[in-house]
Amino acid sequence: MDGQKLNQLKAWVSESKRIVFFGGAGVSTESGIPDFRGVDGLYHQKFREPPETIISHSYYVKHPDVFFEFYRTRMLYPEAKPNLAHQKLAEWEREGRLLAVVTQNIDGLHQMAGSKNVYELHGSVHRNICQQCGKVYDLQAFMQMEHIPVCPACGGRVKPDVVLYEEALDGRTISGAVDAIRRADLLIVAGTSLTVYPAAAFLDEYPGNRLVLINRTETKRDNIANLVLHEKLGDVFARL
Repeated sequence: MDGQKLNQLKAWVSESKRIVFFGGAGVSTESGIPDFRGVDGLYHQKFREPPETIISHSYYVKHPDVFFEFYRTRMLYPEAKPNLAHQKLAEWEREGRLLAVVTQNIDGLHQMAGSKNVYELHGSVHRNICQQCGKVYDLQAFMQMEHIPVCPACGGRVKPDVVLYEEALDGRTISGAVDAIRRADLLIVAGTSLTVYPAAAFLDEYPGNRLVLINRTETKRDNIANLVLHEKLGDVFARL
């Protein structure tokens, strides 16, 4: 690991009062949750149809049996626990140095680690909403429902509160995340290939000159960063 770059990051972290962390799937891989585009990720596995198709809104409507089989077996990791990165971010928030976490993940591990101000761009597996009466169920209750989950209260279908392909991001979540990024004095972007829009465009809202990218491989936005570390996130955070 480049010691000079690490020392620069350490200095910026120690000087900052409004850190915003923007994370993708790579943040949770060390908790045992596979990413999408890595060598062993979902997009490199063989299914009868591409994952992007199966987890689209139209497919959910037309083929709920296949959708929920895929969702339950490939997207739920109820035993996963927060890793060092999640814990460090929660610690920074308690210390009053972290303004917000903006995440593309749906696993809820940031909250499990103790983070309070978390913007979940793609929703959460821990919220499941009846499409008929609006009753909300947690993950444990969802896991106990039949294969195609039905609301015990009214019989409506229960849909995970996650953003599927073809669905729009929540407006309030976007505005909160963008506002936090605009106010940040240090923006750390980690564990994301920055290929999913509109989320990847959020970096353009950062007005400062301390944009840090941490990812094991190059991203399309490396050129706009003030500091780039091609390392595992856990290795970097273990030294902060």
